[in-house]
Amino acid sequence: MRPSDFETSFISHAPGYWPAEAPHHWCDHKWQLRNRVDSLTDLENRLNLTDIERAGVLLAGHKLAMSITPHFFNLIDRDDPDCPIRRQVIPRIEEGWNAPEELADPCGEDSHMPVPGLVHRYPDRVLFLVTDRCASYCRYCTRSRVVSGVGEQHLETQWEAAFRYLEKTPQVRDVLLSGGDPLLFSDDRLDKILTRLRTIPHIEFIRIGSRIPVFLPQRITPELCAMLKKHHPLFISIHTNHPRELTSEVRAALGRLADAGVPLGNQSVLLRGVNDSVEIQQALVHKLLMCRVRPYYLYQCDLINGSSHLRTSVAEGVSIIEGLRGHTTGYAIPQFVIDGPGGGGKIPINPNYLIDTSPGRVTLRNFEGKVFDYPDPSPMPREAMEKLQHQAFSHADD
Repeated sequence: MRPSDFETSFISHAPGYWPAEAPHHWCDHKWQLRNRVDSLTDLENRLNLTDIERAGVLLAGHKLAMSITPHFFNLIDRDDPDCPIRRQVIPRIEEGWNAPEELADPCGEDSHMPVPGLVHRYPDRVLFLVTDRCASYCRYCTRSRVVSGVGEQHLETQWEAAFRYLEKTPQVRDVLLSGGDPLLFSDDRLDKILTRLRTIPHIEFIRIGSRIPVFLPQRITPELCAMLKKHHPLFISIHTNHPRELTSEVRAALGRLADAGVPLGNQSVLLRGVNDSVEIQQALVHKLLMCRVRPYYLYQCDLINGSSHLRTSVAEGVSIIEGLRGHTTGYAIPQFVIDGPGGGGKIPINPNYLIDTSPGRVTLRNFEGKVFDYPDPSPMPREAMEKLQHQAFSHADD
């Protein structure tokens, strides 16, 4: 799969699938949310579904809801069932089958919750699950067990208990707000949450994980950015998987966040048929840098139930990183990671550039396959030290 001009340039997407009144409301994020595609009838009225997709939509109401903002839906190729945007948000029948290795909670979050809604898996940071709703729902969602409100499990965040836990746990210096998507909250509600966190002295910085800038760029208003600016140091990790997602509207939204002093990083998931090639990944990371976003993580798709049709082999991820290293700027290369099943945390996976080690020397290869010996530091001989001391004191006497 090679990127097209459509995928490598920043194109504005007019409301082509929507009625004539849409242009008057297109930039209103509340209109976008009210007009999400969330039913089989609405979907069939707008594109040609395959039988595999139709069955997937019928099953979706029992596991993870379908909901697609007009902005994101407009990126779908209505006649291509293998469209990389389409594969991310339109259910398929494969979601109904759980492979033997798959889990409802692949990252072991539920077993690391000292308080409902607060995950403390790493020593100095916590994951704060503040909502179970998103603007649109990714079909490979790691938290599909609790997100969207249709699964068997429900998110029950205990707000005051979570704040009290943070107040009495001084080793926590970093809080990541996620869910669901925190940027669905109103400016006022989000401001109150951030303000409360800022009253805890040992919390040094706050992060927000959000796909809103991509699914719903209209939500990134000047007013939201001004509010976020009050709570620095504040970081936002966005989630983009394919260069087509980075439209001119998304680029403008990310620019507003960057202008407000918010450092931006991107977390992608490696997905079969979406971004599993060096060419697509390179187009994605280059567009991200043009949007002032640093490619941060490339995740191996988690072992979430019903996701095997979207997962690639680990070797494919390693090959992609190897195809980027040396062929583009280091700023553009994300860290390929696997979230250890059951709560092992993020484990970095890299191509093997270290060929051999021996006392005092290592053997390395570079991106071109050339081999180099690199010596370990040599201790300064005693006679050299004495000679330099003699020279130094001689100069002092002069």
